[in-house]
Amino acid sequence: MLALLAAAPAADAAAESQPRVTIVTVPRGTTIRGIAAESPRIAAGTMSAGLGSVLVGQTYLDMSQGNRLFDSLYPRPLPPLRVGRLGVPSGAWGRVVARAEAAPATIEPGLLGQTLLDAEVPVAAMPSAREELLTLIDRDGRVSRSRGCRLGECPGVTIGRIDTRGVAGLVSRLREGDMLIAFERAPPLGRRLAIGIAGDGYAGTLDSPTTRIDGYVLSTDIAPTVLRRYGLAAPEAMSGEVIGSSGDRDLDALRALSDRLEEVYPRRGPVLGTNLIIWVALTIAAAALFGRPGAAVALRTLAVTIAWLPALLLLTAALEPSLLAERLVVGVGAPALALASAAAAGPRFGPRAGYAAFALASLVSVAATGVDVIAGSPLTSRSLIGPNPDLGVRFFGIGNELEAVLGTLLALGSGAAVAAARPADPRRAVAIVAAVAALIGVLVFAPGRFGADVGAAITFPAGAAGVVLAALGGGRRRLLLLAAVPVLAVLTLIAIDLLIGGDAHLSRSVLDAGGLDELGQIVERRVRLGARSFGRFVDSTSYMIAAAVIVAAVVGRRRILSWFAGRPAARAGFFGGIAASAVGALANDSGALLILVGTAYLTGFAGLAWSSRCTASVGESG
Repeated sequence: MLALLAAAPAADAAAESQPRVTIVTVPRGTTIRGIAAESPRIAAGTMSAGLGSVLVGQTYLDMSQGNRLFDSLYPRPLPPLRVGRLGVPSGAWGRVVARAEAAPATIEPGLLGQTLLDAEVPVAAMPSAREELLTLIDRDGRVSRSRGCRLGECPGVTIGRIDTRGVAGLVSRLREGDMLIAFERAPPLGRRLAIGIAGDGYAGTLDSPTTRIDGYVLSTDIAPTVLRRYGLAAPEAMSGEVIGSSGDRDLDALRALSDRLEEVYPRRGPVLGTNLIIWVALTIAAAALFGRPGAAVALRTLAVTIAWLPALLLLTAALEPSLLAERLVVGVGAPALALASAAAAGPRFGPRAGYAAFALASLVSVAATGVDVIAGSPLTSRSLIGPNPDLGVRFFGIGNELEAVLGTLLALGSGAAVAAARPADPRRAVAIVAAVAALIGVLVFAPGRFGADVGAAITFPAGAAGVVLAALGGGRRRLLLLAAVPVLAVLTLIAIDLLIGGDAHLSRSVLDAGGLDELGQIVERRVRLGARSFGRFVDSTSYMIAAAVIVAAVVGRRRILSWFAGRPAARAGFFGGIAASAVGALANDSGALLILVGTAYLTGFAGLAWSSRCTASVGESG
């Protein structure tokens, strides 16, 4: 007993010498400005609450485990969590743990709290804490309640809730080494939360290596950030990164970023879908009113219009216009660029002006995206066909949408460029152009420091291999090339990422997998995501139309290929686009999306081939 009495003050002194980390939630609806305005010492930003829209309990569980999955990948929905005075009742917690263990990933609820306790860091929840205390539960779903200490002055890590007005008082009581993390209370279904952090090393705008977007961090970054304050390494099961800060605290810019990220997905329908319907309707109207000549001009314009889309959407990402303005810029600007580029190419290329205009639009779209990605994706991440950071999956480089678009454009654009140029040996020329374009595309978009997109390392070379096979013919060696090129590209990506320290998704997931079992979980997760993507689109009108177009193309393939007669380069590019779409759909966790995008671009290119055929001079070849 005397030894215990003597050790108690020593333990208290050790706890008192540790940094104090206070985590508080503020009322729902609190804005970034609402948190940051309480003190100039608060670094501010927006925090992704989960993958898609998640329940309150899942948001806090993700913080506790430092990792997260789509709800659909868990074997069952999250059970109702009745948070008691000391945590979650054992029965409910057992179901939470079993659900996590059955998920195709290493998910450990309560990992943050348990890691702190194992390191002898006190962990407690204030009496005011409710669902948010899930952030600090231990591996058994338990958490101690704080006793005899004031919020912000408790030893170790404490969590509670407070009004926004109380944040300034907490900041004023921070000692050297202390940290305050304040974020908006999670709504019933949420995606983004306002967040602010104060303490040594924090000023200006929050950032995270996970997102590489200044002002945007993840819920899974909370755990590594707290552990770093105590000099503790994040366990391997945590996927988050330590939150930092840099630059000035521009609250208007942070609000604009949050607003733009929120608008990306809802605007895709009215800006892209509606405009595409309008363009198709105008094409049909032109064919009905002016016959074959009108159809030829309209189909050529439609094909070049969609090739200009990626470049034009980078412009609207920079301008951040209203919904109406963005619809007009895209709806009018893309066809205007198509008409202008075709008219400019007319005197030089004649009936091949459509191919020249398509090649120019493809080059500008791919090159502009590549420059932006190398620069850190400041515009691509805000583009309507960018990675969609608001979903909480990808934050920089290109997402699945752009991967599908660029992979198809590389193949089609190569075929169009050679068809327009009419070299002496178009077959050999298009094979070389497509191979070089795919190589450059992989080097720019695939490495983790830039694009972090392993799908690009598979899709782009597959498209080039399809071009080579169509241009130079089949044969056993070339068929082996089609199968081997994507594999070689992935191996090259791994080597590049290891050399430059890019931290690509492939390196983090596959190379860091803890044996064949964990690697199998990664493959299973991607397969299940791919299958889920088809289920999400299968009953949509766009998917039904795409399926009908594919069936019609298969049935009428001889007629379609006749439109490419005399233009082997364009024909090879068409086959390369098919290969890129098909292989990308099989290798990607959003296969249905790649099929939809590929079908749209291939249909437009087939229309361009028909248009060029209609206006070609008799006997011309290319």
